Amino acid sequence: MRRRLKENELKPWRQEMWCVPEINGEYVARMEHVLDLYAEIPDPRRPLVCFDESPIQLIGEVRAPIPAKPGQLQRYDSEYQRNGTVNLFIIIDVHRRWRKVDITERRTSVDFAIQMRELVDVHYPDAEVVRVVLDNLSTHTVGALYEAFEPEEARRIMRRLELHFVPKHGSWLNMAEIEIGVLRGQCLDRRIEDAASLKAEIAAWERTR
Repeated sequence: MRRRLKENELKPWRQEMWCVPEINGEYVARMEHVLDLYAEIPDPRRPLVCFDESPIQLIGEVRAPIPAKPGQLQRYDSEYQRNGTVNLFIIIDVHRRWRKVDITERRTSVDFAIQMRELVDVHYPDAEVVRVVLDNLSTHTVGALYEAFEPEEARRIMRRLELHFVPKHGSWLNMAEIEIGVLRGQCLDRRIEDAASLKAEIAAWERTR
């Protein structure tokens, strides 16, 4: 059994993690729980994945960019056209080289439920249970399954899921959030004007990543 952390033992975390409003026992407990999950020996019957989501703005050009030439970078007009926003759902496997990015128009509880159904039925059909590390967004609940599906179907999916939540303000513990940062830096660091182009770019990134 782990001993109780004393106030002076929590203080170093509070000093280092200045961006977190409060470091308390609940925060540390959830943090250590997630870290313990990451440290476990991989079990194909109980795969561990991280799940996150992020909005992406679609931006078009009002003037065609000037192509690059020797000694000069490609140049863009400072003006641009807003073409709306889409959502990215991203899932990565903690113990193998696999990730999946889905592009949706929204990120409602129903969209979340659909992602969970695809996770257990399409991506891990042979797993006994899929363990999911995710943040505390209000749509990330098993209740979302019952909003999206009939009770029997919702219960079937729920029985094959384990949801493990990072601490509040602890999304940096979610590997999927780190992966979103990589995706933004390697693939989304330029203007992309429509959802079709975005899907093609992300599909190419997934293949090479």
